[in-house]
Amino acid sequence: MCGLAGCIDLRNQRRIEKDILEKMADAIIHRGPDSSGYFMNDNAGLAFRRLSIIDLHTGNQPIFNEDQSLVLVCNGEIYNYPELKEKLLARGHTFRSRTDVEVLVHLYEDHGTEFLNQINGQFAFAIFDLKAQMAFLARDQFGICPLYYTIAGGMLIFASEIKAILQHPLAPREVDLTGLDQVLTLPGAISPRTVFKGIQSLPPGHHITVKNGDVKVAEYWDLEYPKESEASDGRPEKYHADTLKELFSRSVRYRLQADVPVGFFLSGGLDSSMIASMIRQVSPNIQRHSFSISFSDRRICEAKYQQLMSRAVDSIHHEIPFKETDIAARLSDVIYHAESPLKETYNTASLALSQQTRESGITVVLNGEGSDELFAGYVGYRFDKRRAAEPRKTDLDTVFGDEVREKLWGDPDLRYEKDEYAFRETKSMLYSEQVSECMDEFECSNFPVVNKERLEGRHPLHKRSYLDFKLRLAGHLIADHGDRMAMANSIEARYPFLDIDLVGFCRQIPPDLKLNGFVEKAILKKVAQDLVPKEIIEREKFGFVAPGTPSLLQQKIAWVYDQLSYDRIKRQGYFNPDTVEFLKSKYSQPGFTINQALEDDLLIVVLTFGLLTDLFHLPSLN
Repeated sequence: MCGLAGCIDLRNQRRIEKDILEKMADAIIHRGPDSSGYFMNDNAGLAFRRLSIIDLHTGNQPIFNEDQSLVLVCNGEIYNYPELKEKLLARGHTFRSRTDVEVLVHLYEDHGTEFLNQINGQFAFAIFDLKAQMAFLARDQFGICPLYYTIAGGMLIFASEIKAILQHPLAPREVDLTGLDQVLTLPGAISPRTVFKGIQSLPPGHHITVKNGDVKVAEYWDLEYPKESEASDGRPEKYHADTLKELFSRSVRYRLQADVPVGFFLSGGLDSSMIASMIRQVSPNIQRHSFSISFSDRRICEAKYQQLMSRAVDSIHHEIPFKETDIAARLSDVIYHAESPLKETYNTASLALSQQTRESGITVVLNGEGSDELFAGYVGYRFDKRRAAEPRKTDLDTVFGDEVREKLWGDPDLRYEKDEYAFRETKSMLYSEQVSECMDEFECSNFPVVNKERLEGRHPLHKRSYLDFKLRLAGHLIADHGDRMAMANSIEARYPFLDIDLVGFCRQIPPDLKLNGFVEKAILKKVAQDLVPKEIIEREKFGFVAPGTPSLLQQKIAWVYDQLSYDRIKRQGYFNPDTVEFLKSKYSQPGFTINQALEDDLLIVVLTFGLLTDLFHLPSLN
């Protein structure tokens, strides 16, 4: 993947400046260290930083069509480009390079803005149509590739990362309290919201059209599960397992396309192990590099299973030892690239992983994200099933909680991560008095985060899967945890489970084949039987965690105490300094720990928010 940026003057006042475009591109040079490219006319400018992966020598961007009336910059990969290119050549189109994304300008020539559902890939792109004097921007169905934008002073400013937008003098710098509240309440900030007020994230499966000064955002795809009455299609398990394996194999083959070395991450779990084995199966003559993180704390270390899988596929394995002291050393860099406060510290391990990958000469890695969301891999799916068999509570807290869940999901019985009503009291104590007084104005439950129509009448498993895709996956796992931590070290991450055809098929797999009784990922485990060692298939799911703020405080790290000092918290004005002092005292006690699977590390949000405001010069409230 790469990095793009651009500006469109909605007032047609000829305000596009080359030096601003260059500053925007320079801010994301880590996304594309190999080359840069620019396009400018009176009222539109595009900038590009390239990470060369396919067609290393003639695939530079911007890319034009035959008569140069269309100009494209694209961050991403079009995996089915060979098939698309063959059809386009048959229709008389001429290609100037071997790069995959050139198909986009020719698809636009033939189909206008209606071509997006022909693409199998991960992408964020901008096309400027010189004849029609319009622009078309789009983001892939799952949100693998980021695309941010703002409209300020009559200028549409967009980029792959917020830091590039902030290079434009018109860009706002202010905290969005609803975005901050989403980080505290949900897995992360949810598109279109960010923690930067006025700067939006184009939601997955959406596009933007810009014409005559108007900017219109529209959806072209969503994860739409069948109604509950239609959730079982009556086909045998073998059909679903065989078709899933065939689609998975094709997805892996697609994602091995590159003119640079391709490796893979090994977590020790089922998903990455299946990818490793399928890579070996479809490319048996290539010995590939694998990468994993190991911890000195045996309770959270999965090195045994990582090494087992590496031996099974004969990979050149790189095990990156990660210590608790490494967290503090990397945390500031993590927040710079994440552009958001975080709820855990494990992104520091992800950053170390991508650094070692780059130093080993690997540019592309395959990763297992998306499987848990598709195949009921998280414990919440089992909790839902147990809860459905229990008598419903009728106490006052439940009634108040029902009201919040009705607002969020349109379903009072849908419990996602926590008791949202009870957590509201926690937030009111954590926020400063000034912020708490206006919670009704910004609290995230007062604003839509998902399309409730996609939840209505669906099977409980599909409801949770939809929320996991929208909130956990797109808002966190392939965002700050995935793309940003990989691209910080110029590594492209690819996700075989997030193949549009594979996901489309998985929507039709009956829920009881995903969660069979209380066995998660049942159909996937069946597919894995001739791919993955039995020890990995049968092991209990193990979440990727790293120590939190109790560890940082107990290490007596000076800058951590400075960031969380009473005077600093009071001066910033966002959080309550007395509450922060209470939590510091509690967390710093020798031996105190947090069960991150069940408890919130409230101080890591406060700490990383402070880093964010420092790094991006965001104003205090006081």
